This record gives sequence, structure tokens and C-alpha cells, in this order.
Amino acid sequence: MTSAGVPGGGGRRNWRKLNNALHRDVGYLIVGLTIVYGVSGLAVNHRADWNPSYRLEKRTLQIEPIRATERGEIVRQTRAALGLGEPRNVFRPDPQTLQLFFEAEKYSVDLPTGAVIVDANRPRPVLHEMNQLHLNTPKGAWTWIADLYAFALLFVAVTGLFVLKGRTGITGRGAWLTAVGIVFPIVCWLLLTAGGAAPGGGRHGM
Repeated sequence: MTSAGVPGGGGRRNWRKLNNALHRDVGYLIVGLTIVYGVSGLAVNHRADWNPSYRLEKRTLQIEPIRATERGEIVRQTRAALGLGEPRNVFRPDPQTLQLFFEAEKYSVDLPTGAVIVDANRPRPVLHEMNQLHLNTPKGAWTWIADLYAFALLFVAVTGLFVLKGRTGITGRGAWLTAVGIVFPIVCWLLLTAGGAAPGGGRHGM
């Protein structure tokens, strides 16, 4: 008897064919975003060791010593000497030092000598933009795009369970691999929170 004679056989084949086609096409569509979220995720995971979005650049400058004694005049002369606009903040950690804070730069000026140290945060090419998208910095319409991507990931994960059949499918080896993939994060969570520690290292009080 041919497969056409098996009741429902054609329907099962058509269902699997549609599942595989959707799994494939949605997978193609989200390749770009998966690369963005994957690369950014690796970078952000290690933010305790580095700044994943900015790199610190340090340079030195030299201006004439600042002889003024009044705070406002010290700031005015320093800005004029450096050709700077209005700072976001001004701080004097000691009588000999003036610090001017801008959006992405800090100027530390040794007033008696005129020596200047500039600390500047420069965006890391490409990675800065990836991290902004990953962390939903743009908000607005990007929130909806990120939500659609999350649903697409769920869709690809679920449809992927039924791409193959038989020994390598979800009724065979795939079941064991799926179980490992589900149990692993649960075990990790239990180990990381053992002893009643709350996420972030704290403990819940009564």
C-alpha cells in the first residue's frame, strides 16, 4: 500500500513541510538580529571587566598657568584657554586642580602649571550601536521590533522541535537533547541561588 493510502498521511506530510518551511524562512529573517544580540550579549556579559560601549582615551594638553583666585574667573580663564563651551559640571578636588565635565570628556587642569589631562569616552565602532539595540536604548518603535524578534526566537525554537522525525527527531534523540537544554538553566539557577540568596547576592527578609 502506498503512503497515499494511509489515512491522514498526506496531511501529516503537509503539516511537517509547512513547519519546516516556516522554520527555515523565519530563521533567515532573524539572522541579522541574532548576530547583533549574540555579539552584544557576549560584550555586555563581561561589563565588569571593561566598558562594552565606550573606550577611554587619555591625552595631555598645555595651557598658560591660571593666576585667577576667584572660582568663576578661574573657570572662565580655563575655558577660554582651552576653547571650551559651558561644562555640565565643575569640581575642584583640591586648591590646585580644576575639573571640567562635559558629555563625553573630563578636563583635569593643574592650575599652577597649566598641565591638562583629558579623559574622553569614545564609542566603540559597531559594538556601541549593537549594544544600544540590545539594551533597547532607542525605545519607541524599536521596542516592538525587539518584541517581534523575541517571538520569532520562540517560534524558531518550537518549530525546530519538529523539523526531523524518527530516531533523530523529538521522539528520539531530540527528546533527550531538549530535556538537557531545559534542565540545564534550571540547575544553574538552583545552584546560583542555593542557600536562599536572592538574585544579585541579597537575601529576602521577612
